[in-house]
Amino acid sequence: MDFKNLYKLSSDEILAGSFGIEWESLRAKGDGQLSLTPHPAIFGDKLTNPVVTTDFSESQIEIITPALESIDKAFDTFSLLSDLVNASLPEDEYLWFQSIPCILPYWDQIPIAQYSEEGEDSQKYREDLAKKYGVKKQMISGVHFNFSFTEEFLVKLHALEGSEKSFQEFKNDVYLKIARNYLRYCWLIIYLTGCSIGSHKTFSNDCLHLMDECDNYGSYYSTRGPSFRNASCGYKNLKELYPSYESVDAFARDIDKFIDDGDLSEAKELYTQIRLKPKHPKDLLNSLRNDGIEYIEIRTLDINPFYKCGLVRHDMKFLHMFLIYMLLKDESDYPLWQKEANINEENTAEKAYVDSMRLLRDGEEVTLKSWAAEIINEMFGMCEVLGIDEQHTLNLMLKRIANPELTYGKRLLELIRKDGYINTHMVLSKNNKQTSINNLKNMDHINRADYEKYVNIALVGK
Repeated sequence: MDFKNLYKLSSDEILAGSFGIEWESLRAKGDGQLSLTPHPAIFGDKLTNPVVTTDFSESQIEIITPALESIDKAFDTFSLLSDLVNASLPEDEYLWFQSIPCILPYWDQIPIAQYSEEGEDSQKYREDLAKKYGVKKQMISGVHFNFSFTEEFLVKLHALEGSEKSFQEFKNDVYLKIARNYLRYCWLIIYLTGCSIGSHKTFSNDCLHLMDECDNYGSYYSTRGPSFRNASCGYKNLKELYPSYESVDAFARDIDKFIDDGDLSEAKELYTQIRLKPKHPKDLLNSLRNDGIEYIEIRTLDINPFYKCGLVRHDMKFLHMFLIYMLLKDESDYPLWQKEANINEENTAEKAYVDSMRLLRDGEEVTLKSWAAEIINEMFGMCEVLGIDEQHTLNLMLKRIANPELTYGKRLLELIRKDGYINTHMVLSKNNKQTSINNLKNMDHINRADYEKYVNIALVGK
């Protein structure tokens, strides 16, 4: 299905949706060491606080926005929550603005998130992951972007397409096509937003071995690629797993097989660049089968240390347009597309700045710059046809493609070369915390109602 009837709908209908952001970040002390203190009491119970909790580690804060009706509302809410969290940390403690960890202690000193009796299952799941993948890999952090179209939009598109399928099957087809194409093309998101090029020696050796330079402070970094969180040494399943995305039933059947074969302990252990999210996540596969796909979760984004909330508004806007483009983009029938997509993902993450690096397109070699420029130019055409006014955002991305020096990874490289990996990120993390403190003192740009609402939810232990 090509969904070409999309152009019959207004740009407002196409751009409407539900948007959410999840952000994980380690807590670091002023010298760059991982903070080993318990989850701060000001955030209350990690099981019941809906916007501030922990991820794998007691030292790893996770901020979660509710689902909101626009990119701007989601970003503004996320920005406010990050200010509240960062400004509420102890004086000599900071959110670590980098996806690859700070200075880590020995693995057996890294605290797994602790839960009360009600959270026994969550704690056991984390303990099992630690045994399987190692504790240090769990400390990799990132940004997740949740998205769905409005039901009204999907109902109208279903009618325009004249599909004989049920609405639920049609809705599944929309998100499945986006998922398939996103897996094919997420290498571009890695290039445009990647910002994890270094590592301290206390992290994982398989990452250190991929880096070609070292600083004078016990860290290593790469001059060749933008995102070692998304590299072969990143947090991935122990073997390559390629479930079918042709239908929800086929996807669920493959995940069940992976579990039966011992490759996964449960469905949520499948680590991919995009996740199909159901109505009832605790019963993931049955809910997907019975209720269909509720929304999709994009898991590609690195933490951006140059901005006080680790994310940039125009990058989110680009990602939103990119997902619409994924729905419209024609699909190849190349049979090994998932294997090829994984190769492109890792090659871009590790070697995008190497001129001789080539991506694979249906088995044929192609340069990153030529393919990336072709995609952006097609997106210009899509926006013109659909009446979407985002030329400025697309031009920013085109400039990053033409000139790698404008990418976040290359900008970070210059700082690390000068001051080292840990020093660079501590300066950025301290600056970002001070920016958040100043923002909360100067409330002119903050919606007072939003502030009152979220301060009482986020800082429930105050």
